[in-house]
Amino acid sequence: MEGSGIGQFLPLILIFVIFYFFLIRPQQKKVKEHKAMVEGLKRGDKVITSGGIIGTVERIIDNDKAEVEIAENIKVEIVKATGIQGLLNTTETKK
Repeated sequence: MEGSGIGQFLPLILIFVIFYFFLIRPQQKKVKEHKAMVEGLKRGDKVITSGGIIGTVERIIDNDKAEVEIAENIKVEIVKATGIQGLLNTTETKK
């Protein structure tokens, strides 16, 4: 009877291990890559926002916001950590 106690928890432990390798670990890796991408933003990078708007980074404000030009003479401030979904491609910086 004492061995059956551990045997009852074995499927639960197995499910946790499966969840870790298929759900938790890939999500942590994705968050780490996104954080590195956001920290590496610079002027001239083309980005896509969380809302699907494509624009060009004009300047970085206080290391937590970015000013993005979405059309000619139309600039918006975006919180880098939550507002920028991805980096499309890098362009040469404007002079």
